[in-house]
Amino acid sequence: MPGRLLLVPNTLDFGVASAGAEPGLDETLPLGVVRTAARLGHWVAENAKTTRAFLKRVDALVPLVRPLQEIAIVELPRPPKGRPGGMPDLAPLLGPALQGLDLGLISEAGLPAVADPGAALVQAAHARGIEVVPLAGPSSLLLALAASGLNGQSFAFVGYLPIEDGERAARIRELETLSRRAGQTQLLIETPYRNPALLAALLAHLQESTRLSVSCALTTPGGSTRSDSVGRWKAKPTPLPVDRPAVFALLAG
Repeated sequence: MPGRLLLVPNTLDFGVASAGAEPGLDETLPLGVVRTAARLGHWVAENAKTTRAFLKRVDALVPLVRPLQEIAIVELPRPPKGRPGGMPDLAPLLGPALQGLDLGLISEAGLPAVADPGAALVQAAHARGIEVVPLAGPSSLLLALAASGLNGQSFAFVGYLPIEDGERAARIRELETLSRRAGQTQLLIETPYRNPALLAALLAHLQESTRLSVSCALTTPGGSTRSDSVGRWKAKPTPLPVDRPAVFALLAG
């Protein structure tokens, strides 16, 4: 019998908390997830270094089944630049599961395979008859949606907007039109150092009646959400940090 591919959630504090100041995993992850992570000897990860840091935090709660240096961590390959569909064959990464061992998949933050390249490995696992087991944990997108007060019955994650001013403005207006027509919340993200620029663009090109929510560094100390009309955002500006991840959500009336 093949092993399983376990989708192990990570915390949302990657790159946010200062060294040595991270909250305990038990504040954001269920104990059952921590116990599962502690017994896995094979991992596929976005980044081996940060996965080792995660496993050290696991070990502080539940001892690892084997020394950290003996745990196999393989990094997930990225598609070649300019070829978003050019992901190489991922079958070799599933070797441990095909040999009957459980294999963990972990992202830098949040749920693996959601707005994350790990989805390609999950697809490869299904194609080979490997059971895929998602484990419960935080998702910045869903937490931000819940905290926004916007429409949680119909929503879409649209990722990053274009960087060029004209293309970004056109995309913002397109998303607002779609939101108004479908009554659908649009979720988007940006590289943290561009948070203020994206907020400025949204305030410049959205209608004043459109509702805009911004959630920063949720589940971490100082995490916050502001949800208000564009007009009120303009009347009472709120500066955004350039070193903390944020999720933006908009809903046109």
